Amino acid sequence: MRAILLLALMAIGTIGFSQTTISGNVVDQNNDPIPGANIVIVGKTIGTVTDFDGNFTLATSEVPPFKLEISSIGYSSATENITSANQTISVVLNESQTFLDEVVISASRTPERIFESPVTVERIGLSEIKNTTAADFYSGLENLKGVDINTNSLTFKSVNTRGFASFANTRFMQLVDGMDNSTPALNFPIGNLVGMIETDVLSVELLPGASSALYGANAFNGILFMRSKNPFDYEGISVSIKRGVTSQEAAGTNAYTDFGIRAAHKFSEKFAGKVNFGYLKGTDWAATSEVDKFDPTRTRADLNYDGINVYGDEVSADIKDVAVTLEGLGILPAGANALVPSQEVSRTGYNERDLTNYNAESIKADWGLYYRPVEGNSLELSYVGKVGTGNTIYQGTNRYNIRGFFQEQHKIELRNDNFFVRGYVVADKAGKSYDMVFTGININRAWKDDSTWFGQYTGTYVQATLAGATDEQAHAAARAQAESGRFLPGTPEFKAAFNKSVNDPNLATGSKFQDASKYYHSDANYNFSHLIDWAEIQVGGSFREYSLNSSGTIYTDFDGPIHYHEFGVYSQIQKTLPFEGEKSLKLTGSMRYDKSEFFDGFYSPRLSAGLTLNRNHNIRASAQTGFRNPTTQDLFIGLDAGRAILVGSAPDNLNRYSRDYTVSGGGQGLGQPATITQTGAAAYNNSYSAASVQRLGVTGNPADLEIANPDIINPEKVTSFEIGYRGKVKKLVIDFSTYYNSYKDFISQEVVVAPYYGTVGDGSLSVASIANGDYQAYSAYTNTDADVNSYGASLGLSMKVLGNYDLEGSYTFTKLDFDREANPDVMLNFNTPEHKFKASFGNTQLFNNFGFNVSYRFSDDYFWEATFGNGVVPEFHVVDAQINYDVPSIKSSFKLGGTNLTGKEYFTAFGTGFIGSMYYLSWTINN
Repeated sequence: MRAILLLALMAIGTIGFSQTTISGNVVDQNNDPIPGANIVIVGKTIGTVTDFDGNFTLATSEVPPFKLEISSIGYSSATENITSANQTISVVLNESQTFLDEVVISASRTPERIFESPVTVERIGLSEIKNTTAADFYSGLENLKGVDINTNSLTFKSVNTRGFASFANTRFMQLVDGMDNSTPALNFPIGNLVGMIETDVLSVELLPGASSALYGANAFNGILFMRSKNPFDYEGISVSIKRGVTSQEAAGTNAYTDFGIRAAHKFSEKFAGKVNFGYLKGTDWAATSEVDKFDPTRTRADLNYDGINVYGDEVSADIKDVAVTLEGLGILPAGANALVPSQEVSRTGYNERDLTNYNAESIKADWGLYYRPVEGNSLELSYVGKVGTGNTIYQGTNRYNIRGFFQEQHKIELRNDNFFVRGYVVADKAGKSYDMVFTGININRAWKDDSTWFGQYTGTYVQATLAGATDEQAHAAARAQAESGRFLPGTPEFKAAFNKSVNDPNLATGSKFQDASKYYHSDANYNFSHLIDWAEIQVGGSFREYSLNSSGTIYTDFDGPIHYHEFGVYSQIQKTLPFEGEKSLKLTGSMRYDKSEFFDGFYSPRLSAGLTLNRNHNIRASAQTGFRNPTTQDLFIGLDAGRAILVGSAPDNLNRYSRDYTVSGGGQGLGQPATITQTGAAAYNNSYSAASVQRLGVTGNPADLEIANPDIINPEKVTSFEIGYRGKVKKLVIDFSTYYNSYKDFISQEVVVAPYYGTVGDGSLSVASIANGDYQAYSAYTNTDADVNSYGASLGLSMKVLGNYDLEGSYTFTKLDFDREANPDVMLNFNTPEHKFKASFGNTQLFNNFGFNVSYRFSDDYFWEATFGNGVVPEFHVVDAQINYDVPSIKSSFKLGGTNLTGKEYFTAFGTGFIGSMYYLSWTINN
């Protein structure tokens, strides 16, 4: 028995260690060796690379038959059948330009060469991710032609194209394996905080410009289409470990860690699964600007100072009005208000660095189960789950510390080569997130409420003036008295007030950001190309239902979640007309119909034509319309942001937001009650423009007041025209496009002022209400009837130089066509430089297994406009670089890199922290 067992074990051992050895060489069409060519077993992560002479040896436990794929950048890939355990092969790769041969899916929802795409497409794949000079694949998108990445935080970067974006980038869609990555609460993507893990990324495609015809409302300004690796095709365990430091003058030098692992296995020809985990931790770019938000000449010594990254000083009052009130209450003697000038005075605020620890962190995981019931058929049923949590900084109307934010996604999908049907749910929880501006405001109020503070200030000013003090001395004495007992950062009193505020969702007393919203989405697509020969026809549709649940802290959902839905259907037809020789004309027509619960339906057509002159030259042209439904915030927000109240304009939302206001003594003297109740409807049907109220304050002339009364919001539309060319002239690859966009009913926010009493335009009572300070400022969501247009062009060039070196460059021009002088109150958030230039130079095989890449980015200065604040973003020049070394024997790749190597700090948006430098070393295994 022992002998039999021993023989069995020996046989098993022999089987377990039996090996297939494949050797050979790889050359080009001139019979010159191709060093560094990749040799990979199809469907596996097992492979090797050729040496300096183009030779290779691959030892594997895989049993023939199987296929090898041989590829190298700049050459068309080849496939070889392996039929025996010890086989020698010779492979010839023909020179090609992979840029033209790469296959994209997003442009037409069907695989096609990027060369023949009807619209502009940017793409990065596995080799580009490996060679990017950025610290991660998502940051590497900023090296693509025409792309803007606005850095809000180390863990939150906002991608945009062709202008019109803030960090609340609701015009741009981000899909991960077909799932929308936008948060239910905010209705826009928050970068890659809870997104893809780099070891699982297969490819990233980006469509700039309107894509509504196929993807619906949020694909108004572009779409980012990310695909992961299927475990049937990519098995094994891959690991990426990245360690380094970030360096910023304000925050110092701090450790940075980024770890990712992917495990995938094909259990049989019918069943496979995968799991991914990612962890990132670092220190955020600290925002420490003490420049006044509205007047850069003011300093903290000024009476009405409001620092960019100083919070609590947003609260201000005219001490003349305070003196009148105190005199009316008998607290000040009669006539005392005559001693007080009309002067806005703000409370003393706290620096942002005292209100956050700048901890940047991301923890995310996803998993998938895949089932192919019919062997040899592409039919696949899958379930995918994703969860993520993290800490980041978000800048919207205020600055928010997103702490412990959690988002999950669950998707079930059935698909094959011709159709897909999927349904998924996206849900989030705000965790311990809080508004840093209101934290500063309510720490101040915790030790002294506003009435007491301004009362003490005004009373002390009167006393000092009566004692013979100058105006400057009186103000100094007044602030010193009002500041008595102030909670200083680091003290137990400050910490207690801070903790109380960040755990209280009532913005009158706290700053907690509370939310548990979700949305349900389903979509389907069917391609009839296998049934119809004369054209390729697709049909599809989508449905989404929102469930907003902020408990009244963001939306007007005080009495329970708000539900609403929208749907869309579309069709596309493509036909290629062959001409003489290699010439052909590819025509594409798309049409989509979308309907929101609150608005009339809208059609989005797209027509495009691509003329292929030969395999190296293609000219394309397209005309399309896009639309954008108002977002959840546009419709249902009800948020006191300090300077103004944000009220969405859904028909049933205007009266859902209401507040009680105290009427001044002057108002009560006009027969008004001591307290009035005002709803959000006042912003839309009884308001003056904020700009005209400011003019009244300067001139005192009531005729300067202009009635605002903005219309409630409707969908926004764009008509877009684009012409482009892709081609190759000898070794030079060219990609050029130019576009013109014309917008109708452009969605914007308009700041208005609603008087407590009187009817706007009455010439008396409403004017008195404004003069008495009895009014509330609102930020209303509406459409402008002003002409809004934009146009631009981009040119990308790439070629091989000096043998095997890659040289690439791109230039992008973007221009807004809008009469700002005639429309001073319209906020467009164009927020993009007029001129951008990007370049890179590298070699993936400088010598055996060693490569490098250097990239450069230039941005022209531009004006940033958003609800948090407006200001100029100066021009910047950024140099990034990396070197990488492959060690095939341990299936590893090492990369040493740095970003912003010149060390000159810059920022991409008004109010954010300056971006410093990053240095890192990464080790990637089996990827």
